[in-house]
Amino acid sequence: MKNLKASEIRQNFIDYFVEQGHMVEPSALLVPIDDDSLLWINSGVATLKKYFDGRETPKKPRIVNSQKAIRTNDIENVGFTARHHTFFEMLGNFSIGDYFKKEAIEFAWAFLTNEKWMAMDPKRLYVTIHPEDREAYKIWNEDIGLEESRIIRIEGNFWDIGEGPSGPNTEIFYDRGDQFGQDDPAEEMYPGGENERFLEVWNLVFSEFNHNKDHTYTPLPNKNIDTGMGLERMASIAQNVRTNYETDLFMPIINEVEKVSGKKYLEKDTYVVAFKVISDHIRTISFAIADGALPANEGRGYVLRRLLRRAVRFSQSLDINEPFMYKLVDIVADIMEPYYPNVKEKADFIKRVIKSEEERFHETLEEGLAILNNLIAKAKSTTNEISGKDAFKLYDTYGFPVELTEEIATQENLSVDMNTFEDEMQKQRDRARQARQNSQSMQVQSDILKKITTESQFVGYDVMDQKTFITDIIYNGNFVNEAEAGEIIYFILKETPFYAVSGGQVADEGTISNEQFEIKVTEVTKAPNGQNLHKGEIQFGTVKKNDEVLASVNHVERRDIKKNHSATHLLHAALKEVLGDHVNQAGSLVEAERLRFDFTHFGPLTQDEIDHVERRVNEEIWNSIDVNIQEMPIAEAKKLGAMALFGEKYGDVVRVVNMAPFSIELCGGIHVNNTSEIGLFKIVSESGTGAGVRRIEAFTGKSAFLYLETIQEQFNAVKAQVKVKSDDQVLDKVIQMQVDEKELSKQLEQRNKEITTLKMGDITNQVEDINGFKVLATEVEVANAKAIRETMDDFKSKLQDAIIILISNIDGKVSLVATVPKELTDSVKAGDIIKNMAPIVGGKGGGRPDMAQGGGTQPENITESLRFIKDYIKSL
Repeated sequence: MKNLKASEIRQNFIDYFVEQGHMVEPSALLVPIDDDSLLWINSGVATLKKYFDGRETPKKPRIVNSQKAIRTNDIENVGFTARHHTFFEMLGNFSIGDYFKKEAIEFAWAFLTNEKWMAMDPKRLYVTIHPEDREAYKIWNEDIGLEESRIIRIEGNFWDIGEGPSGPNTEIFYDRGDQFGQDDPAEEMYPGGENERFLEVWNLVFSEFNHNKDHTYTPLPNKNIDTGMGLERMASIAQNVRTNYETDLFMPIINEVEKVSGKKYLEKDTYVVAFKVISDHIRTISFAIADGALPANEGRGYVLRRLLRRAVRFSQSLDINEPFMYKLVDIVADIMEPYYPNVKEKADFIKRVIKSEEERFHETLEEGLAILNNLIAKAKSTTNEISGKDAFKLYDTYGFPVELTEEIATQENLSVDMNTFEDEMQKQRDRARQARQNSQSMQVQSDILKKITTESQFVGYDVMDQKTFITDIIYNGNFVNEAEAGEIIYFILKETPFYAVSGGQVADEGTISNEQFEIKVTEVTKAPNGQNLHKGEIQFGTVKKNDEVLASVNHVERRDIKKNHSATHLLHAALKEVLGDHVNQAGSLVEAERLRFDFTHFGPLTQDEIDHVERRVNEEIWNSIDVNIQEMPIAEAKKLGAMALFGEKYGDVVRVVNMAPFSIELCGGIHVNNTSEIGLFKIVSESGTGAGVRRIEAFTGKSAFLYLETIQEQFNAVKAQVKVKSDDQVLDKVIQMQVDEKELSKQLEQRNKEITTLKMGDITNQVEDINGFKVLATEVEVANAKAIRETMDDFKSKLQDAIIILISNIDGKVSLVATVPKELTDSVKAGDIIKNMAPIVGGKGGGRPDMAQGGGTQPENITESLRFIKDYIKSL
């Protein structure tokens, strides 16, 4: 067996199968494209389903790849086993209707045993097959020459990971020898059993069926081969180490964590687990962010957040209590660069995202752990179970992950009432769903709408007024032939200029009329069979089915909507240019009055970035770019460089909105003919809507002008108030007023300090001897929380060897601060004093051993809290 680096194994595998006539398929992104059945790419075959199910024909029927993959169905096992990973590489060779079992088995045997490639000892190799797969048995036994004792029949040898190709499989195992366990069938010491001696190195799947969405199985158009060899596992064998974590894929990361923590990987079991968790999770997080995922509160973003928080949690057992995971990204990038350069290319961005997320979680963790410790103590003294309501409050109010609550509870031999937790979660979802329901939305049953089969054509790209016919009328949930004034109806037009709400663009409003009646159109949506469904109130007259009408969109609103929609395209392109290619649209709203644009980004924009983005959009408006709109095959659109929006579904023919060279996007909305029509673009706010998603709101055209006019009026009002004549004097005058105000505040603080000192008298007379410690614990009268800290500084300078605890009632709120001389912190900690004292005044707090502070809402308990803390010090 050759001793090979992981990168050499990967390259050998690819080179071998290229020699056998295979085409190299590059590793796809971890975030699936056009496959909503998967959260992540989770296997080597996941990206090749289009070939296996016949949707697309590959250039060659023989394919080889090394595919990065993420599986997160058993995260809690990672760190506690030798080979569980959330991120891994799957080496695979595939045949799409070309070769089948015989060739696949012969290729595998040759690669493993040939001296040029892996050079494994054939006597150490065993295989498993499906009991009914006589053909595979015959090939292994007669063609390869394996004796029957090395061919094990296992019922579970049928590869099926849910939707996609499936079929019987054969697995190849490597015997690592007696040092990894004696041959004993009673202890599953055999290939396919739970042991460390016989390691599965390769799985050859004979794909004959497609597992459909409804869990039925149908034969594939062609018989195919799908194989998978885990690179991490093969590296552990080639490098002769006990676990995957001792290979060159992980050890550089582990070595760096040793430097950061000062702990050794194999020093004790808890360290081993922490090192494994950190080294596994940082690989997953780095690759996922590089491929376009960002931490969030749901979906794949939640998986990232959970992995990062789990790694941070385990890092605390190594006494790492500050952000550090981001420092490991460069090492991951160096290890994987030969085949995956994108991690190194995006390393700076990945580090910024991880560091920001770590900093946020450290704050959450400190607060949440303090509360969880109280819940653990409560559970140990009662039912040995943490209440589901408490776990939910910890999750909902403090952002503390329930998985961490469960993990920590398990370590304390406690359980969590997850049934109640899930009930509380469901109640929250129900409340959110109820809040989202639009009371004005159509109450017609979808069964009625499904019955509308009349054809209706949207002509609104070209015209805003159209003569047409009413083909269907629905009133009170039923089809009717006519409706009267005052009634609200839903109806279909044979041709309609009214845009139905879609792609973030609101629906058009306007009128439908003839000489006998008028309908005010207030809402347009898509009916189940694709027609534009109009809602409106009859203003006067009687509306009849098949009436000829004039359909007129509100021209002014439509023009403003067009400006705002085209501006979102320019904004998207500008954000990518200024912030980076990681920016992707995450939602939008295009109305007549304003536009709103959500996008993926790791943190708030600086004012310079906002100004830069705004300037770039306006520059492209001033450049008067013609907006060319064409329909074309999606492949042609992609060649043109058109940007598809993540999560949107596109057909074979797409609509391309071309503002080249600045922006080319796929879009079904309505746009200006030239960017100059937008007139003016002004960003009015930038905010966060959740982790990893930012929101910009902006005005265009007339709205932007009116907004700036309001700003000018406010500026003029300020100018009048500060009594200056010219615009350029305003800022200087405001700055001078701030300086004056600060100086007056200082003088006032000094006077207040002097008054406090006079009231307190000689504080040395108030120092008590408690349990051998000098203690000053007293209430002080101060103006604000800042003043109590200044008073503390003053007292500390006079009582350098005393423990000082000050408490104050400031406008009905309690403020606390405690200090302990550094030489006494081994015996008394300021943080412990505040943590014990704050709950008595209805609050919380904490801090360092030498200085801590807190607050509360019950000033009536100040005297009791002072008495309690003196007793607390007495008991130490």
